[in-house]
This record gives sequence, C-alpha cells and structure tokens, in this order.
Amino acid sequence: MPVLLYEEDSFAVFVLVTLILGGAAGWLTGRAIALTWRRPWQIVLYTLLLGLGIRFIHYSVFGGTLLSAHYYAVDTAICMGFSFLGFRTARVAQMITQYGWINESGGLLRWHRKPS
Repeated sequence: MPVLLYEEDSFAVFVLVTLILGGAAGWLTGRAIALTWRRPWQIVLYTLLLGLGIRFIHYSVFGGTLLSAHYYAVDTAICMGFSFLGFRTARVAQMITQYGWINESGGLLRWHRKPS
C-alpha cells in the first residue's frame, strides 16, 4: 500500500522529523522573519531550504530517499504551513504591542483597529 505522507516503516519517524522538528523550525523561521519586519514572501525562500534539510535528516538518519520530489514537497508544505502560522502570530503580537494605541487583538491570528 503506497503511503502519501511518509516513506519510512514507522509513522513515528514522520511525526518526529517532519512534524515536530520541521514544524518547530518552520515556526521559528516564520517568527524570525516577522520579528525583523521582513515581507511574508521570504518565508517561501527560507522554507524551500528548510525542506531540503528535513529531507536530508530523513535520508541520513532513517535511510529515506534523499532525492524524492514527492516527499520533498510534503515536507516543505508542512514546514511552510508552520512558517506562515509562526509569522502571523508574531506579526499580530507586534501590531498589538507596538501600535497598541490604534490596534487591539481580534484573536490569535488577527488584529483590528480600535473604535474611535
């Protein structure tokens, strides 16, 4: 039976490497981009490199395929999702903290203008 998300014998390897390690690295990547006031499109560039790193960990530690476009796309997409979430949460915190006189929290991923 072909597995679409992971190639290893264990789902735990996929969870550890891609979701936990890759997700945490993606979250921190997005957060770092937001904290330095960079544009969100830069997340794509850094996450493409992060996907290569995650693919290398699968290859070197767990014997996965290094040059697999399918699994690279899966790893990169998951890391990119975490990166955009990290970026958005950091940006919301910035906008509320630094511009608190005009913005207020609208939830975890949103802010809005204070009523005048």
